[in-house]
Amino acid sequence: MTKRARLIYNPVSGHEQMPKNVSDILDILEQAGYEASAFRTTPAPLSAQNEATRVAKDGFSLVVAAGGDGTINEVVSGIAFLPKEERPRMAIIPAGTTNDYARALKIPRDDVVAAAKVILKDKVQKMDVGRADFGDGSQKYFVNIAAAGSLAELTYGVSSDVKSALGYAAYLIKGAEMLPNLSECEMRLTFDKGVYEGKLSLLLLGMTNSIGGFEKIMPNAELSDGLFQLIVVKPSDPGNLLRLMALALNGKHVDDPNIIYTKTTSLKAELIGHNRDDKLSVNLDGEEGGMFPVTFENLRERIEFYVG
Repeated sequence: MTKRARLIYNPVSGHEQMPKNVSDILDILEQAGYEASAFRTTPAPLSAQNEATRVAKDGFSLVVAAGGDGTINEVVSGIAFLPKEERPRMAIIPAGTTNDYARALKIPRDDVVAAAKVILKDKVQKMDVGRADFGDGSQKYFVNIAAAGSLAELTYGVSSDVKSALGYAAYLIKGAEMLPNLSECEMRLTFDKGVYEGKLSLLLLGMTNSIGGFEKIMPNAELSDGLFQLIVVKPSDPGNLLRLMALALNGKHVDDPNIIYTKTTSLKAELIGHNRDDKLSVNLDGEEGGMFPVTFENLRERIEFYVG
C-alpha cells in the first residue's frame, strides 16, 4: 500500500522562502518512499489546521508542517484530537523567525531543504502534546509553551520584523520596555505537588527547552516524559525582574526564591481575589489561546515526529 505525505506550507513565513523550495521538498518526500503532494495555506482562519484534519482522516501517513511556530501549532491541533489509528506522523520544516519547536527537535533552522532531508534519516520519536481546556468548553493544543501574566507578552509581543532584524536582543529590549507597566495577577494554581495561591507576574508551562529562542529557561525539559515544566514568577520590583531575566539566559533562575519551578502532568489555573472577574488570556505557542479559567493536560507521546 502506497504511503502518502502532505506538505502543508505557509507561503509567507519567514522571508517567503517556501514557495521556491516546494518541488525540492516533494522530491525528498518521494525519495523517502511517500507519494507526495502539497497544500499552500490561505489567509482563511485555521487553513493549516483544517487541511491537516482532512488528510489525516483520508488516511495520509505523514503530514509535513512548513512555516513558523504558529503553522506548526495549527497542524498539530488538526491531528492531536484524533484517535490513535487516524493520527499520522509529523515532520516540521521551520520557515519562521524563532522556530522554537524545530530547535528542540534538532531540525536545521536555516535551510528548509536540509530540514526536509531529516525525513530521509527515518529517525522518529513520540512527542508529548499539551491540551488546554477552557471554561467556555473549548479545547486547544500546544507543543511548546503556554504563558499568561503581564510578562507573557514577551512570548508573542515582539513583531516578526523586529525579531528578524534583532534576533534574541528583541526580547530583551521588549522586556525592558514593559517593566514600568507590569501588573500582577492573583491566581490559584493546582498542580501535581501542591497548590499556589497568590500574585504572579508570569506563568509559564513549557514542553521543550526553547522559549523565544532561549534554551535555558526550561533547563530540564524532556520531550516525551508526560510532564510539563511549570515556572511561576512572583511579583517583584523592576530591578529584581531584570536580574531574573539575566539569570534566565543562563538557566540560573530556577533556584531563586521569587521563582516556583516544578514538573507536573496537569495544571488547573484560575483567577481569584480582585482578579476573579477579569478577562485574562492564555498564549499557546505564541498565539492567543483562550480565557481563564483553564486546565492543562499533558497528552504523553501523542504524535510521532521525525527528529534530527
